[in-house]
Amino acid sequence: MSFNDFGAATAWGEPEQQPGDIVKDAIRKEKILKEIAAAQGDLQALVARVHSVQSDVDKLTSENSTLQMYIDNLTMQMAKRK
Repeated sequence: MSFNDFGAATAWGEPEQQPGDIVKDAIRKEKILKEIAAAQGDLQALVARVHSVQSDVDKLTSENSTLQMYIDNLTMQMAKRK
């Protein structure tokens, strides 16, 4: 049993990287980074849309409340007339 290559990468089952692998990894990482950036842009657009819709919902809720008060007042006035 020889321990001469004990510290070598292949002794631990790690493959040695070929020069082409480094380039492929760099290209793959660049592609992933671009996909992440695009996904972040999409997410920011969705968050902006959610805020816009929430603003619309808040406005409509306020308008509904005002209309409900108007209807209640009309109902009370009609009840008093009878």
